[in-house]
Amino acid sequence: MNKVILVGRIVRDPELRTTNNGKSVATFPLAVDRRFKQEGQPEADFFNIVAWGRQAEVICQYLGKGRQIAMNGRLQSRSYEVQDGSKRYVTEVVLEEFDFIGSKNDSAPQNSQPQQDMDLGEDFHLVADDDEAPFF
Repeated sequence: MNKVILVGRIVRDPELRTTNNGKSVATFPLAVDRRFKQEGQPEADFFNIVAWGRQAEVICQYLGKGRQIAMNGRLQSRSYEVQDGSKRYVTEVVLEEFDFIGSKNDSAPQNSQPQQDMDLGEDFHLVADDDEAPFF
């Protein structure tokens, strides 16, 4: 199974391109806060996101830097060759579904407390504490 679920903030405005076949593709980095922060360690992880088709167009039209997004997708690895002949490897998250979170005016974190009024759908539940983990 290859499933990734992320809730984070868009780091940079999504970039929309069109393939030679006319299909839209958007790419953007997503910052996801770490749940447990240790001194001297980064407080967020950054993931490269790729969206295709109509979803790419909608994301570029309505979302920008600082906006929150809840998404699921799959991890994908690929490689390509650069001009000097060396091979580069990339791992990215291919978006499958997403939901808008927050409002346009909510482009910067107000505090580090989780939002209790997020509407992530019926199938998504926030875990209040680690003693009540939904699986083993």
